[in-house]
Amino acid sequence: MTETIQIACPHCHTLNRAPAEKLVPGVCGKCGQCGAPLFAGKPVALDTEHFARHAEKSDLPLLVDFWAAWCGPCRQMAPQFEAAAATLEPKVRLAKVDTDAEPSLAQRFGIQSIPTMVLIHRGREVGRKSGVMPARAIEQWVADVIR
Repeated sequence: MTETIQIACPHCHTLNRAPAEKLVPGVCGKCGQCGAPLFAGKPVALDTEHFARHAEKSDLPLLVDFWAAWCGPCRQMAPQFEAAAATLEPKVRLAKVDTDAEPSLAQRFGIQSIPTMVLIHRGREVGRKSGVMPARAIEQWVADVIR
């Protein structure tokens, strides 16, 4: 029997079921609601309204970059985080949360400095790392945490 997993669409945030063995780059399906690809190889911007679908309802680990537009180190890390998304998807969903626009999420996760990355799996925090990191270090850290 084929194992299916739930994946939140990065565009419309609808939950989709997909066969686990089809989670390979270039093969992953499209959203049943909006028709957009379930993986785009780049981080999805999340707000409070849609956060739970990706962090709690989806079966994929979610790596969240808490950041702010005024933060120099956050701007420095943005291209590194985007490069990591291209490598880590479709095994991990990467998302960005603007702490100025979504202060309730920053408070919920106790974000005291930015950039801070929080790795969440099935609604539970499984890892946290603060500071600027190159893409390769992000990828290695995630691989070490979700073994």
